[in-house]
Parts: sequence; structure tokens; C-alpha cells
Amino acid sequence: MPVPRRVTWSAAALAVVLAVTACSDDGGEPNTADGNGIVRIGLVEPQHLIPSNATESAGAQVIAALFTPLVDFDAEKKPFEVAAESIESSDNKLWTVKLKSGYTFHNGEPVTADNYINAWNHAAYGPNGNGGAYFFAEIEGYEDLQSTDPDGDGPQKAPEPKAKKLTGLKKVDDLTFTVTLSGPFAEFESVLGYHVFSPLPAAAWASDGVVKDGFEDALIGNGPFKMKGSWQHDSKIEVERYDAYSGTKPKIGGVVFQIYQALTADYADLIAGNNDVTKTIATEHLASATADLGDRFKKSPLSSFQFLAFPTFQQEFAKPEVRKAISMAIDRDEIVKTIFKDSQTSARAFVSPAVAGARPDTCGEACVFDPVKAKAAYQAAGGPNRLQISYNSDGGHKDWIDATCNQLSNNLGVECVGTAETRFADLLTKVEEKTPVGMFRLAWSMDYPSMQNYLGPLYGTGGSSNYYGYSNPEFDRLVAEGVAAPNQDEAIKKYQQAEEILARDMPVIPLRFGQNNFGHSTRVSNVEMDLFGQVDLLKIEVTG
Repeated sequence: MPVPRRVTWSAAALAVVLAVTACSDDGGEPNTADGNGIVRIGLVEPQHLIPSNATESAGAQVIAALFTPLVDFDAEKKPFEVAAESIESSDNKLWTVKLKSGYTFHNGEPVTADNYINAWNHAAYGPNGNGGAYFFAEIEGYEDLQSTDPDGDGPQKAPEPKAKKLTGLKKVDDLTFTVTLSGPFAEFESVLGYHVFSPLPAAAWASDGVVKDGFEDALIGNGPFKMKGSWQHDSKIEVERYDAYSGTKPKIGGVVFQIYQALTADYADLIAGNNDVTKTIATEHLASATADLGDRFKKSPLSSFQFLAFPTFQQEFAKPEVRKAISMAIDRDEIVKTIFKDSQTSARAFVSPAVAGARPDTCGEACVFDPVKAKAAYQAAGGPNRLQISYNSDGGHKDWIDATCNQLSNNLGVECVGTAETRFADLLTKVEEKTPVGMFRLAWSMDYPSMQNYLGPLYGTGGSSNYYGYSNPEFDRLVAEGVAAPNQDEAIKKYQQAEEILARDMPVIPLRFGQNNFGHSTRVSNVEMDLFGQVDLLKIEVTG
């Protein structure tokens, strides 16, 4: 959810003025919710919108409007069927998915088993480079769809994979298909709640397995809203209610996802009445949000985990002793108190307390603030004299990055600088290409409620959001054994053992567990944000 995946922001006053001016000039359309039930929600520029390639939170919010998942989760984090009529297995390996009838794509095509099979094959095929391909790895035949360049020069020089389609996917009839996994996975039904498992219409394909140019900018989904026009990059994405939708219909006529380059601009528009929902209140506004918004300043549980990642493939960060010393030099509690106004919680573990099996303080001594011991260990391990922390400026991270760098400079006796990339998408591109960026900030919110969703994608060898090159065969084995366990209790035991290896190797520094801190205008009500960090678009209403 890489979030994945989730943010808090900051920017200079000039950036606020420019951003507010820019987002007001949109062809004369109203800047607030209007009589037709159109709601404006602030967003950063998504990296991608094809569901199997969108693994960050901004894209996920738009996809939640345009697509309907097979399953969703109740208050107890248990899956329940939405687009699926049933998902059944007698052995946790062969799963039968039966679809509900009546769902159509926004162009009128009926949603069938073929739409899922074709989309999943495209998602899993290695040369397509989908960010969410990793989530299909448990399906039989996945390995034959992968290929790597033996010289390390990039996927464009890799040989063709052995196959283009997953052998584990079989059509039974128009509304039924089976999924055969390479081994048992008791939590597989929950995994299917993630949006990478969305279907795609026949209209998406230029040819077999090849997505049409321009389809991503004018997506056709099976969800409660359809695209209005096309994605206007760095400006806005508009969706409108799909009246033929057979599921629970939204109470609003549509959404304008207004794209901001700074959260302060998002918040300024909210205060001025030019925006309806700010998903994340900027850190510099947390102290004044109650006075500014009254009971429209909201808080709710969130599954986010914020951390600093090391490029472990670089020599200066290759030693766990260096990584642990840096962690010990950071006073998490002080930053939570002074920067985040206690709106977040210090993290000393690698898995959010939102999921079953999570434990506090699994990081151990490395997450205990001890500047004297940290400096001695850092010098003994030969840590670098200069540290760099890269972050995305559209996520409002400058304040806490600066505070962290100040602590590292003072406590380790090194130079530390924060380096901003304009957009989160730009930062992800650099780390994916292994461009030297020093340490870098990342965050993750769960895609489905399981410890495995924090461990596998973030730290597994080849994990979808393992941008730091961490690899440990023992860790991979334990996660795989957890996946193959007959039930959740047995799986958790294996996942907990795997987390203990992370505490030993320290590929990332746990910093904070988050909560949703959001606000809304007087024009909307029933505004809720979920554990995934998304606005519930089926509940929100226009009241003014």
C-alpha cells in the first residue's frame, strides 16, 4: 500500500500560493461539493492506475472508486464476498471462485471469469513489469512467467519467459474459475481483497496480454464510479457515479480527485472551502486543526508503518551494525511529540498492531534510544561520515526528516542532509533503478490483514516493495512456511520467527505507526477513513 504507501506533508508558503491558484483554475467548475453531489478529495499524483501496477496509496484511492474487489473486510478484519458469490477450498490449495451475476464494466461489458484470468496473467507476466506481480507468486506456474537478465543490464535484455499464462488459472464457466496454488495458503481468500486482483475488460487489450496505449489514462473498471474524461496528470482525476452498478451504490454523484504538490495547499483549500476532504492533515497544522475545523477534524485507526530504508546493496550500509547504530541514534518519542503532536505512535516493531500476531518491541535494543552506545557502535562499525535521507516533498515529510537528520548529526557526529524529490512517484522510480539516494523514507499500509502482507512484500527476496535489496534465505523460508501453514495460528508462529530475523538484520528502521488524521468541509458528512488509509466513497454524503 509500496505506500506502500502513506503520508504527512510540508511546504513553503510560496508553494501553497502557487498550488491553490493552480487548482482554482479548472475551467470554471465549482471548487466545492455542488448540488449534483460532486465531492473534491485531495490527492498526490499517483504513480500508476492499472490495478496490478498501482502499489501506492494515491493510486489505490482512485482504484477503490473505479473497481470492485472480490472480497472486502468486516470490523473483525474477516473477508466477506463483494464481487464474488463464493470463494471456497477444501485443501487451501485449489480454490474455486464463483462471481456474482449482474456486474458490468463501465462500457457495458459483462464481468466474466475471462476478465479475471486475462488480467491476472498480464499482471504476473514478468516482462510487463507490474509492481503487484509479486502477489501472484503463490499461483501455480508463476515462476515460468518470470525471466531475469543474466548480466543484470535490465529486463529489456532478459530472455523470454517459458510461458505467458498461469497454469493455475482455469475457467469453469462464464462466472466461475479455479485457482491452483503452488502450495496451501490458508489466508488466500483475504489476499484476494487486494486491488491488484481486479479484472480488466476486453476493451483494455490491444492484443492478447498487451494493454492498449492510453487505457491507463481512461480506465474502464467494474466499480461504483466510472472515469469522467481522462487522467489529467498533476492536476486532477474525475469520476462519476456508474448508474448501472449492481453493488451498493454511492450517495454522491462523483468525485474530483484534486492533485496537490503539497499537503499544506490541500489544507489551505479545505479551510477556504475549495476542497471537501483532506486525507492527511499536514504536521504543521495538527496543533491548530481542532480550532480550524472543530468536530470536522477526525481521527481513526490506520494500519500504516513508517520507516527509513537502507540501500543494503551499497557498501556503506552493508553492515547490520551500522544500520542498528543509526536506529539507536533516533529519538522516536521526541519526534512523535514535537513534530506529530502525539498523532502517531513510536514503532519498535516491523508489523503494525492492526493485524493478528503483531507484537510490540520486537526490534529490541536497536530501537531503544541510546546516543552514547549508538555513536560507539557506529564508529566501531566504520559508518559513513555523511548521511543522506531522501523523501518526497509532495508527502510533507520535511519537518520530521530535518528533525531526524539533526538527531543523527548530533548523536553520531556526522553530516546529515535531507534530499527532496518533487513527487513520490519520482522517488520510487529512483529507488527502483537503484539510483544512489542514501537512506529513504517509505511507509506501508496493509493490502489485506495479515502479518504476511508486511513481511513478504517488504522483505522477501524479490518482494514487490523490497526496494532496498534485502535478502535472507532463512527469512524467506519461514515466511513460506507461514503461508503453507494449515491455519492462521500456525502461520503466525512462523511469521513471528521471521520478524525476529529482521530485528537481527535491520534492513529498515521502524519509526512510527500511524493513524488517520483527516478533515472535511461543512458540505459533506459521514466521512470515514479505513485501516487502509482510504476514504469510504460509499458512505460519504453531500449535505450542503
